[in-house]
Amino acid sequence: MTDHEHPTALIVGASKGLGLAMVADLLRRDWRVIATVRGESRTGLHDLDGHGRLEVETLDITVPEQIAALRDRLAVRRLDLLFVNAGIAHDNLPVAAVSTDSFVEVMVTNALSPLRVVETLEDLVPESGTIGVMSSRQGSISQNTRGGHEVYRASKSALNQLFRSYAARHVDDPRTLLLINPGHVQTELGGEGATLTVDDSIPGVVDAIVTHAGEGGLQFLDYQNAVVPW
Repeated sequence: MTDHEHPTALIVGASKGLGLAMVADLLRRDWRVIATVRGESRTGLHDLDGHGRLEVETLDITVPEQIAALRDRLAVRRLDLLFVNAGIAHDNLPVAAVSTDSFVEVMVTNALSPLRVVETLEDLVPESGTIGVMSSRQGSISQNTRGGHEVYRASKSALNQLFRSYAARHVDDPRTLLLINPGHVQTELGGEGATLTVDDSIPGVVDAIVTHAGEGGLQFLDYQNAVVPW
């Protein structure tokens, strides 16, 4: 940690749901948090009481120029945690029934753009820091025994593979790399029928991140700090 009293996190994608809950949890743990929203509208993030430790930035991760601009604005900062929370899903259709535009949008948002954020901002994370991305159990190929949600599954599997390739290219990098499965959570994406509430999931997600800080290497973990099979 670069500031043992108030370590700093950048949470990308924090206007609602899991990202917003992560920001709130980190603030309760006395972190400084920089958090991003996509548009100019006021969100739940703006209503959090950060006690002077919360900064809100605007970022659409599908626009590379905006990622570069955020990097420039944060050029003098050091991030103990860089965490990308991104995920969209469209209709639950077999892949052949999905339009090309829909397929591309999900893949760009869920797989390509998070890695662009990581690649662009990685140098702000010190050797003792952590880089994480929100993945999903549905990205596990070995655990896909029921099918369904094919494009979303494929996007998270692609995300996992791309992050694993990133780790392979940085084999001597001492930073901790984490793919996190938050579980099936009652959010706009997870739906009202999900088995977990945000409060069931996010404290465990943050616990897992904090537990593995400084260890180095790549792991695919869930909100209970259990290994998820690739």
